[in-house]
Amino acid sequence: MEAMSRKSTSGRITRVTAVALFAGTCLVATTGCQVSMNGQTLPSPYYLQDDVQYFPSGPEFKLSREAAALKAARAQEKRERN
Repeated sequence: MEAMSRKSTSGRITRVTAVALFAGTCLVATTGCQVSMNGQTLPSPYYLQDDVQYFPSGPEFKLSREAAALKAARAQEKRERN
């Protein structure tokens, strides 16, 4: 009877190990991994096929309209005081 329980326990451990290895392999295959090459951290093996988006540079001072509105309000306030 003891030999029978050892055999079933051994088979269960083998199955659990096989399922865990399969799940781990699937997880690694679907998530990709980072690679460091020549000082660059590359996100996945498919970085060369990724579409590159270009965003043109904007103005150096991003609040130019707000600054102009504040300047105009201060000038108007100064005129009203006089």
